[in-house]
Amino acid sequence: MLEYFKGRSVLVTGHTGFKGSWLTFWLNRLGAKVTGLGLDPKTADDSYFYLDIPSICDDLRVDVRNYDSLLAVIKKCKPEIIFHLAAQPLVLESYKNPLFTYETNVIGIANLLEAIRNTSSVKQAVIITTDKVYENKEFIWGYRENDPLGGYEPYGTSKAAAEMVVSGYRHSFFNPEKYQEHHVSVATARAGNVIGGGDWAENRILPDCIRSLIAGKTIEVRNPTAIRPWQMVLEALGGYLLLAEKMSKEPGKYCEAWNFGPGLAGVQNVGELVNKVVECWGEGNWVTPNIQNPKYESGLLALDISKSTLKLGWKPVLSFQEAVELTVDWYKAQSAGMNMVSFTHTQMDVFGQKIDPQVVKEK
Repeated sequence: MLEYFKGRSVLVTGHTGFKGSWLTFWLNRLGAKVTGLGLDPKTADDSYFYLDIPSICDDLRVDVRNYDSLLAVIKKCKPEIIFHLAAQPLVLESYKNPLFTYETNVIGIANLLEAIRNTSSVKQAVIITTDKVYENKEFIWGYRENDPLGGYEPYGTSKAAAEMVVSGYRHSFFNPEKYQEHHVSVATARAGNVIGGGDWAENRILPDCIRSLIAGKTIEVRNPTAIRPWQMVLEALGGYLLLAEKMSKEPGKYCEAWNFGPGLAGVQNVGELVNKVVECWGEGNWVTPNIQNPKYESGLLALDISKSTLKLGWKPVLSFQEAVELTVDWYKAQSAGMNMVSFTHTQMDVFGQKIDPQVVKEK
């Protein structure tokens, strides 16, 4: 990856969001020529601003629900690689705005794939969905990529539908067996519950914790017994980047769905995550409020990452403790007014050391 992305034209949709801004930052660090398109950031504290994203990419405001605008951007910037992260990413928000959720998460992906079909530059497209695409039976084992898709609320079902749209386009227009005719490889990436600095989304447990800790308030935890696969943002993004590189070398082999999640130690309940956040912050406490008519959220979710480990050579390198520490440290540094561009580079160096000490040393 240190060499593959250098000088390549890359489009990141949703670059103003949490994961999108971190990915744009990493691609710039790797020497890629990045175009980002997305909606306005939600808050002035978002990682988009603190990572100085406007200065390191062609920064565009485009709604993926608008096919003509999306097509025009792709025709103009001629990306070789696309990472699609533009989405309505919140479960509770999907209850409030289901139509917007489906339009963005389903039609937005259909628009992107149709635009790719009607342009000639794109060679690899990595479509980011979620671990919640699976028909969750609350199994104690992790879901595999060939398990049934489903969902029980607008967010999960919208992402499962997005996977079906990708599958439909792949079989109809980007068939791996006919790669020499269309020259496009399309894969989907299903990550776990991603944490990291600069995420200030509402009704997401880690940002909720940090907001309460900064304000000196008691943290309110909706579902402390819910179990999730927690992973630091760099773990998931590293998987996306590696997948794109693999697709470039053997496009017919890797155009599939891929899980990216933590090891078993990272599959923890929400209460344990909050305890770790409080421990790393140095103070704080939490309670479970009495919520009338709570919205459905799954109680247990885990991913089987065997396929990504065996076929991509990818594996998580951070422990649960390290993932939380890096995340909380980022928020502490932001709160202290530190230079977050420099601080984030340092965190990426730490992460790189975990992957390959010699490569980072030589760099």
